[in-house]
Amino acid sequence: MTEENTQKHYMGWITLSMFVYITVISFEDPFYPYQEYGLFVLVLWIIMLLFYQLPYTLIATELGSAYEGEEAGGMSSWIRRGTGNDLLGYATGWMYWAQTIPYLIDCASSVVVSISWVILGNRSLSQKMSPMVFSFITFLIILLFLIFDNTVKDALDATSLWSGIAMVVMTLVFFGMIVWSLSHGGHIATKLTWNNIKPHLSLHYFSSASMLIFAMSGAELAAPYISRLRNPQKEFPKTMWVLFFVTALMVILETLGLAVLFDAKHIPNDFKMNGDYFAFQLLGREAGMGNSLMLAYSIVCLVSLLAQIAALIDAASRFLASDTAVKYMPSWLLKKNKNGRPINSYIFTAGTTLVLIVLGGTLPQINDFVNWLLNINTIVSPYKTAVVFLCFLILRYNRKHFGKNEFVFIKNRKGALAVGWWCFLLTFICATMAFLPQNGQFGTPKWFHQLWMNIVVVLFLFGTGFILPLLRKWEVKRKMKI
Repeated sequence: MTEENTQKHYMGWITLSMFVYITVISFEDPFYPYQEYGLFVLVLWIIMLLFYQLPYTLIATELGSAYEGEEAGGMSSWIRRGTGNDLLGYATGWMYWAQTIPYLIDCASSVVVSISWVILGNRSLSQKMSPMVFSFITFLIILLFLIFDNTVKDALDATSLWSGIAMVVMTLVFFGMIVWSLSHGGHIATKLTWNNIKPHLSLHYFSSASMLIFAMSGAELAAPYISRLRNPQKEFPKTMWVLFFVTALMVILETLGLAVLFDAKHIPNDFKMNGDYFAFQLLGREAGMGNSLMLAYSIVCLVSLLAQIAALIDAASRFLASDTAVKYMPSWLLKKNKNGRPINSYIFTAGTTLVLIVLGGTLPQINDFVNWLLNINTIVSPYKTAVVFLCFLILRYNRKHFGKNEFVFIKNRKGALAVGWWCFLLTFICATMAFLPQNGQFGTPKWFHQLWMNIVVVLFLFGTGFILPLLRKWEVKRKMKI
């Protein structure tokens, strides 16, 4: 057992639960699967919560407890400690960096959408702007954050937690307004009947499954904060249990709320892009509040997105300037300016986002661009999540090399490995299936266009990480010859 933490300032375990919850799942996450599956997603949520999210949360708890201390830095540390291989640690860190890029672009594009709702008050952005202009503005937002990283981040750090709390409040307002609507004779758009719940299985269903994993992943993000708890071995498991139950309650209740507002068989085509704003607009107008509720949500969402962009850019720059990066990346990439910022790393990040944004700009509509970004996220993020289960398998295969751990998910070795392999294979298969485009009719030019874009982008994001160590090796050899 580790000794009780003696720090003067501690983080409460409930506070940590809420902090990670805000990071793991956002209000709009249940909207995406609802468009793909209709009310059948309620069954899928329950199945995934019991047979995937629950073991995932407890696996992350065991990993965090086992590596608590110097190895609490996350998956990169877990892989390095479990395998004793720095290169694998670098590869894991690179994967984490690579999967932040599409999410960074997604957040920046969502900023444009959010501003459009504040200004226009409706979903007409696609009619007023071309995809290429939309892409340019998205890149401009990222570029501005990269240029003013210090100033912007310092300004938004103070608001990031409060905006997260405000988003939770807006979620509670959503639930409250749904109850109010039903108690005042509101119409239920999709009733809880077998006809509405039964699945219509197709290839599209399976290619979209990673969307659920993407929405629920991130429990391992609590690990770096273990040392800030007063009694980590006892409080960290409580943190993760609360995280699981709050997440489960949120996705189930919100899905039921969406069923009240939207007919699952006639979902608007731009639901992933505008659904959350439209939901608050409907509720506000029904309550006689006009667009005020939608405007409040739009502003909260905008501030939250800006804080996320700052955090993502900061996280990316930290990895590119880490000790592992120094060992496996060319020195020119890590060059710092007079202010100590890795300027070339910022240029590299900007260039990487530009490649993806230009590709997205070739799609016919803004809605296609937003949906494609979500598709990319449902590929790269689950691949990253699969590494969590790989870390768990490494831990349990080599359990004798680690000290005693107070929290053990499944004490039986074979049972633990079976669950670890189940979660790993499900995540990996779903991520691979997600290469099949989730938008557009199978076999059409639009479908094939997005398919090759998916393949090119994923190979570009992950493949670059393999090229950089080779460049570093060549650089070292060149210096030795000189």
